[in-house]
Amino acid sequence: MDISHFRREYLKSGLSHADLCKEPVEQFSLWFDQARKTDIPDPNAMVLATVNGAGQPSQRTVLLKYYDEKGFVFFTNQKSRKAREIEENSRVNLHFVWLELERQISIAGIASPITAAESARYFLTRPRDSQIAAWVSNQSKKISSRQLLLQSFQEMKTKFANGDVPLPSFWGGYRVEPVSVEFWQGRENRLHDRFLYTHPDGGWQVNRLAP
Repeated sequence: MDISHFRREYLKSGLSHADLCKEPVEQFSLWFDQARKTDIPDPNAMVLATVNGAGQPSQRTVLLKYYDEKGFVFFTNQKSRKAREIEENSRVNLHFVWLELERQISIAGIASPITAAESARYFLTRPRDSQIAAWVSNQSKKISSRQLLLQSFQEMKTKFANGDVPLPSFWGGYRVEPVSVEFWQGRENRLHDRFLYTHPDGGWQVNRLAP
């Protein structure tokens, strides 16, 4: 199917060097606040790209749960494919796409597990059924049917019916410490504005990139 006619001009905004914050996390926070004040669903959704030991990349969408000057944190089963690949190669990429704002952010960085205490603090804020679901899913493993999954979920609900749901030993967070961060703003005629933050000498530098 030829879909080459699918196109539109990006006319909503522009981005100049003078618009940018000195630190990429500060700039991310500015754009994220603007995104969450719109009707964009799940503005914290981001594509996580990992590469396994054989050099094969894979991608999936995860949810950013918090961020600060140390990095960007998401949570997952630590026996999942993404976790195994991070163990083999800690270099990852996070990618935010907010098409309604004609913006993208790409974060290259190093992923590492956060502490069990940090994971437990977040786990306690999850809805109870989500806590139970973390116990049930052997993420990325083959299963014979959805019915088996739901049966396991009901069994866990019964098991934890009379108390708090504990943090699974195989579930937790990862922090991605940024090495470079690119901010992309769509412009007319595909002459997009792109700025890349890097810190080769310890301090952040910003350079405009050709579109």
